[in-house]
Amino acid sequence: MADNNHNPQIPGQRQEPPATEPARKAPRLAALREQWSDAWKADGFLHERWEDLRQAPELGWHGMANWLKTALGLAGICAVLILLDGAASVLTDALHRLLTAVPHVQVGADTSTGVFTVIDQPIRSYIATHSASLPISASTTYTAWQLAGIFGLVGGFFHSSGARLTWTAWGAASIAMVYSATPADSRTITTGLAVLAWTAASALALRGLTLRPAVFTHIHTPGPQIEPHIHLPAPAAPPADNTPDNVHPLQKR
Repeated sequence: MADNNHNPQIPGQRQEPPATEPARKAPRLAALREQWSDAWKADGFLHERWEDLRQAPELGWHGMANWLKTALGLAGICAVLILLDGAASVLTDALHRLLTAVPHVQVGADTSTGVFTVIDQPIRSYIATHSASLPISASTTYTAWQLAGIFGLVGGFFHSSGARLTWTAWGAASIAMVYSATPADSRTITTGLAVLAWTAASALALRGLTLRPAVFTHIHTPGPQIEPHIHLPAPAAPPADNTPDNVHPLQKR
């Protein structure tokens, strides 16, 4: 009968059992322990990083290690991005609720009362007619128009240049909407009333603004004339017993 053993035992040689899995992992664990111990020695990588962390409160921002500054900077940027993302979501949701809920008006209908109707009704009708293709409703557009006017009025009262520009553009747009949406037989009167109302409100929005050119007068008051006096010390006289070097007696031949 044939022997199926492909690795016959050589006479006089001891056959060792195959190495087990724990025996193979033992050298790796020993090497990892040695590397860990070396990293925590005086000049090890982990020991130096720990020293950087320990000395950071004493050294301050300018004295701490660069890698620690980089880590803190990245952590701060990530925190700011997270806060901005959350704040943007909250502000967007709040603004959406404000624009869709305030006010609940039927734009284009006669919902205002009093003299204000003469100006407000054409603006409502114009917005309702030209906002059908917009991704927002006509009520939202009307509310945004009102908020822009309030911003320009209040900001202009406190001398904000940007708010005053907004107020000027808002007034021109409002007058144009009134002129376009008013019937032809009453267009002139309605537009004139809109101009008068915007001009009267501009007394608050453009408070302190004047059209007169600023004249700067410079008054020169000369002070007392002081003549400078320069005192030069007198040259010292040469000693009497010394003859100048440039005087030579004549020589006869």
